This record gives sequence, C-alpha cells and structure tokens, in this order.
Amino acid sequence: MLRRLTITDFVIVERLELEFSTGFTVLTGETGAGKSILIDALALALGERADPIAIRQGAARADITAEFDVDGHRALADWLSDSDLSGDEGVCLLRRVVETSGRSRGFINGHAATAAQLREAGNFLVDIHGQHQHQSLSRPATQRALTDAYGGLEAQVELVAEAWRTWQRRREERLAFEGNAAAISAERERLEWQSQELDALKLMPGEWAAVGAEHVRLAHAASLIEAAQAGVEMLSEGEGAALDQLNAVLARLQPLLQHDVRLKEILDALVPAQIQLQEGANALRHYSERTDLDPQRLREVEQRLDALHTAARKYRVDPDALPELAEHTRERLAELGAGGDPETLRRREGEAEAVYRETAKKLTAGRRKAAKKLSEAVTAGMQDLAMQGGVFEVSLELLENPAAHGLEQIEFRVAPHQSMTPQPIAKTASGGELSRLSLAIQTVLSRVAKVPTLIFDEVDVGIGGRVAEIVGRMLRDLGARHQVMCITHLPQVAATAERQWRVSKVTARGKVSSTVTELDASGRVEEIARMLGGVKITDTTRKHATEMLGKKIK
Repeated sequence: MLRRLTITDFVIVERLELEFSTGFTVLTGETGAGKSILIDALALALGERADPIAIRQGAARADITAEFDVDGHRALADWLSDSDLSGDEGVCLLRRVVETSGRSRGFINGHAATAAQLREAGNFLVDIHGQHQHQSLSRPATQRALTDAYGGLEAQVELVAEAWRTWQRRREERLAFEGNAAAISAERERLEWQSQELDALKLMPGEWAAVGAEHVRLAHAASLIEAAQAGVEMLSEGEGAALDQLNAVLARLQPLLQHDVRLKEILDALVPAQIQLQEGANALRHYSERTDLDPQRLREVEQRLDALHTAARKYRVDPDALPELAEHTRERLAELGAGGDPETLRRREGEAEAVYRETAKKLTAGRRKAAKKLSEAVTAGMQDLAMQGGVFEVSLELLENPAAHGLEQIEFRVAPHQSMTPQPIAKTASGGELSRLSLAIQTVLSRVAKVPTLIFDEVDVGIGGRVAEIVGRMLRDLGARHQVMCITHLPQVAATAERQWRVSKVTARGKVSSTVTELDASGRVEEIARMLGGVKITDTTRKHATEMLGKKIK
C-alpha cells in the first residue's frame, strides 16, 4: 500500500509530504485547488509521460517520490530481484525527476530505472481510475481486456497470442516456399553437391594445424636427425663430451669438501646440472632413433595440404574453417529437407493451426464463464446506481476469421431501463449513464484486483443524492479489502470515508500553491457543510453535515 508521497515543485505544489493509511480516504476541496494534481504526481512516479510544463513556475525541476509498504508482496519482490532493483525489505521507493530541459530520470529503490520499469512496478502497486475512463468503454479492445482481467485470463490470452504467432509464421513459410520453389530447389541441389564434396574430404576439427605441423617436421627430418645426433655426440659420446668434463670436475671437488665447506654450495649447483645433461642426452638419443626420413609420408601430407587448400580457396573460407562449413551445410540441408516440400509445410502449418484453435477454445470457455459472472455483477451494481431494471451484458461474437486475441470479439451491451433490449454501449448509454456504468464496472473489477491501492479520480461525476450515498458505501466496502482513495465533489461520498483530506490553495510571496490538511471530526463537518452549501455555511448545513457523518459537533 502507499505509505508516503513527497511532491516538490510540481504544477502549483511547492512541497508536500503526505502519509497515507489503510481503508477509505477522500480528498476534497474547491475546484482548482489541486486535488487531481496529487494523482497526476503519483502517476508520474508510476511512469506516466513526463512533461516539463508540469514543473512549478520558477523551479528547475519537479521531484516526486512514492513510498510503498510491500511486505508480503511476493510477485513484486520477485520482479524487483529479477530486474536488479531490490531495496530494503518490505519497502519499495519509486522516484521521478523532471527537468525544464525535458529530461526525465526515474529511480526504483535508488537504482536508475526507465519509465517502462516504473510503469511495470506500478502495475503491481496501484490502479488509478480516472474520471474520463468511461470514454474508452466503447472500444472493443478495452471491453476484451476488462473481461479477461475479471476472469484472470491474462496468461491464457498470452498463450493464444503465442500460438497465433507460430501458426502465422508457419503459414508464411509455406507461402514463401510456394513463391520461391525454384530458388529453394536450386539451393538444395547446390548444397547437396557441396556437402558430398566436403564429406569426401573427411574433415576433422583442428586438422589444418595438425597436418601443417606434421609437414614442417617431415620436410626438415634430415636436419632434425642430424642435429639430435650431433647433440648426443657433444653431450655424452664424443671426445671431450660435456658430461665427461663435468664428471671430472665433480670428481676433483667432492674429496676437497672436507677441507672447505664453502664448496658445498658449488657442488649443489653442479650435481643437478650433471643430471639434467644426462637426461637431455638420453632424450636426444631417443628422438633421433624415433625420427625417420619418410618421403612417402611427406608426399601424403603434402597432398592432404593441397586438397584442403584447394577446397578452402573454392569455398572462400580459411582452411581451418572447412569443418565448420561442412557442419553448416549439413544443417541447412536438414532445414530444407524438413520443410522442403509443400506437403511437409502444409502439415506443419496445420499442426500449428490445430494448437492455436485448441488453445483459443480453452480461452473462449474461460471468457464465457467470466462474461456471465461480470454481466450479473455489473447488472446488480446498476440497480443501486439509479438504473433500476437495467441490464448489462457481455456478448461473445464469433469472428469470421480467427485473430491473435482469440476466436471471438467481446462486446459490452447495456439496457439502461427495463423496457429496452441490450444494445452496444456506444449506441445506448448517455454520458451520465456511461459514467455510472463505468463506476459499476470498475467497482466489480476492483473486488478482484490484485493491486493493494485503488484510486478513483472523480468517477462520481454526474450522480448525486441517494445514488451518491450508494457510491460512497461501495467505495467504503472496497476499503475493507484495499487501500482506497477517492477525489470527490460529493458530500455523500465524502461522509462515508474513514479519513478526509482537504486540498486548498494559498498565496504566499505572490505565488499560489496547494496545501493538504487532514481533517479532524469538526474539520470534516465544516468541509462537508461547505460541499453542501457552498461559500456561506449555515448552522443548518452544519447540522446536515453532522447527520451525514453520524456524529455530533464537539
């Protein structure tokens, strides 16, 4: 839930720091006092479009921070962790800074974040229902989205969309093949010939480097053998060999060690040298014995190098890339073989279509259940909103051609009065009826909302009297399950709230700014009396306000 909202230099707000509680809270005040500005500021922190015109006149930037208590909100915690945006446990801070240059910066828990990330985090936290939201009710996409949300079908909708994309991709593959059959056939023929030629070489990974090294060794075998044998001669077998001389030195020095201990350090250095010289001489002897002059093998290696070099030049790749080319050629042939004929492509397309239709049918079944429940719930709500006898109906119309969103179009129909037959909303409902119908739908949807905070921005426009009291009770009931805030001009709605804040304008140093005051019991009486009677507040209006609040003036 929203705990704190800090606003600095936004529109006519110089600085406000507001702390929020659970339950149902109303914000009231005269027109133009800045009530909706608070919601606009919160929306900015939640990732809405930033506009430098919203910066308070004379200020360099607007700065909004919203602090949320998210203890136990596992879905948000997982998203924050996956996005590397985690902060202190149980708290989520969203911040937005807008500068006069038009530049906007966002932060989540102190980490830099994009506006899209702010919006995604906000989707876990707040639902804002605007006063003009009913205008979108006549749009098919809105009607479909509301029904799917009510039925909890969002995941199923995505499965249908993914199945649709797969079906369309397979269809495009078939059409592309049918339009380019000759080119595909020519490519397959070329690759088959290329694959046969490369397979005949029996290529091995790293072969080019290995064969090259062997060629160098064979080409210089005589020199290598001669050098090895000369080394053996000089080290151990020839006259004046190094080992013989070193052995003689050691033989003279070792008896003299008893006369001067300083010789030990010298002997310790010479003895390992004697061992290493002997090992080196033995290794050279073995090397010369194992190295042969092999003209036949040299010719074979030279032929192999020539074959690899010729193939590399032909296919315009480096010789060591030939094994990779052969593998790529086989893979491409497999692709062409898997979808290389119209029958196979038609079969794959048909399989994808079958998966789509099966998935879409499950979505249709879910939509039918959701439509029935939503129709009944909204119809019941209409009876309380001065639309007695009215009927709301969610109609599913089968599409002539399937679509990414499913097999049907969803249409909201309404009969505002008992004597009417349900018709599409755009053709039937008046402006006031649309507003009330929107509130009924929003209230029903809010009962199943997963977000903890619900905000209603003057959605009660166009109603009054007994209906306004009912709206207030509806919002208060929602407050038992969610944190609910509502901007209202109706005293009947304000009186039902658990808390009331008054938004007003003040002028200081020639500048106008908004202030927010949390009202106590007597303050609520005065504010509701003002809402009832206008500028001049009488004892009668105060008494009426007291009655509405169910309290006595203290």
